[in-house]
Amino acid sequence: MSLATPDDTQLYRVTDVMRVLRMSRTVIYEQIRSGRLRSVKQGRARLITAKGIRNYIALLEKEAEEAA
Repeated sequence: MSLATPDDTQLYRVTDVMRVLRMSRTVIYEQIRSGRLRSVKQGRARLITAKGIRNYIALLEKEAEEAA
């Protein structure tokens, strides 16, 4: 699932983000609750933006660099 082009989906369900980030549902919701992974609500659905996924990956990379 590419996150780079504007023609692609811009909002992802938690199940999609689980596959993209290779993390469990519990971890995804923990990251949302902590504010590390930004999300929006539409009705009862919790959705994560493509930008939110990119920002979260950048955060993980930054933390890895700082730990090294």
